[in-house]
Amino acid sequence: MVTLETPRLILRRWREEDVAPMAAVHADPEVMRWIRDGSVRDEQQTRDGVRAWESEWEAQGFGLFAVEIRSTGELAGFTGLSVPDFLPEVLPAVEVGWRLGRAHWGQGLATEAAAAAVRFGFEERGLERIVSIAQVGNVASERIMAKLGMRPVRETVNPTCGRRVRVFELSSDRYVTSTR
Repeated sequence: MVTLETPRLILRRWREEDVAPMAAVHADPEVMRWIRDGSVRDEQQTRDGVRAWESEWEAQGFGLFAVEIRSTGELAGFTGLSVPDFLPEVLPAVEVGWRLGRAHWGQGLATEAAAAAVRFGFEERGLERIVSIAQVGNVASERIMAKLGMRPVRETVNPTCGRRVRVFELSSDRYVTSTR
């Protein structure tokens, strides 16, 4: 079981008790605004998602971490690595992503969590490149991608929802250079 720690966060595998707080994150239209078609998700959809995320850990050796606030034990959301099957034109690829509840926005937590996931991908899993995908207009996510050292490499359309997206990328070579 992989667990990562940052100054303010614990990134860990999922537990049953994480479903309800993650479902609350998924029920917020403002959180979900930039996710696929913007639809909120209910508790069963969240439970199914957590099950799929855990399966990806078993199949790939990486996945989405539950993000826990160290000082309180509260679930903030997720970050981690996944295969962006929804956008076949970028495959093969591994994507870093994040989704935090609104109470945790604007504090640098998504950047802190995503940086730990990127480090894990390059240093522990030996990935050659990591991408991140954001809908056009999602300036907050693009800001995080820039802080991670990622650069935009293409703009396209997400075929699952018809929305325009930007693909950002960071190579292992560039990661190593930026961390020296």
